[in-house]
Amino acid sequence: MKIGIISGSHRKKSQSRKVADFMAGRMIQMGQEIKPWLLDLAEANFPMWDEGVWSGEEKWKKIWSPIAQELSSCDGFVVISPEWSGMATPALKNFFLLASSRELGHKPGLIVTVSSGMGGSFPVNEIRTSGYKNTRICYLPEHLVIRNVEKLLNVVHDTDVTPDDQYIRGRIDYAIRLLAEYAKGLKMVRDSGQVDHKTYPNGM
Repeated sequence: MKIGIISGSHRKKSQSRKVADFMAGRMIQMGQEIKPWLLDLAEANFPMWDEGVWSGEEKWKKIWSPIAQELSSCDGFVVISPEWSGMATPALKNFFLLASSRELGHKPGLIVTVSSGMGGSFPVNEIRTSGYKNTRICYLPEHLVIRNVEKLLNVVHDTDVTPDDQYIRGRIDYAIRLLAEYAKGLKMVRDSGQVDHKTYPNGM
């Protein structure tokens, strides 16, 4: 099983990337045969969407096609965003304009938001209510909000952490296990023959 982890911050060496790396490590350690694949939008640095994506312009083939192939081979996704002024990041919104149902359709998505303080909840609602219409990504009812993120997930060994850190690590493991089960279930939906993106390419 391959799980794509999208780190949605524009910043290099961001806290979102730290969370992404931690979750990738946990997927491997948990022994569920999960292969994580990480896309850091700060490193990818995609141009802003334009209609050339639809017409197959050469620049977009070069930039997007390798990413699209990786996304298409994923069984589910972790979508990570910091809260910037109460919003998800522009890079993450741009990602959802570039991606389509061919890459994300009828695959589970776990939303993870991070905050340097006690915020982090606003991007959860924003991501849930946008980005799924044409991509057909299926968000889990479970999500994670990692508050005071600079103080968490910094220590390698679980035995040497604060109670708050221990709690969020437990929630991360729980969410990963749920995501893996949803990935198994939604594969049956995709294999059922009932998905028809040719007739209905866009959501209503």
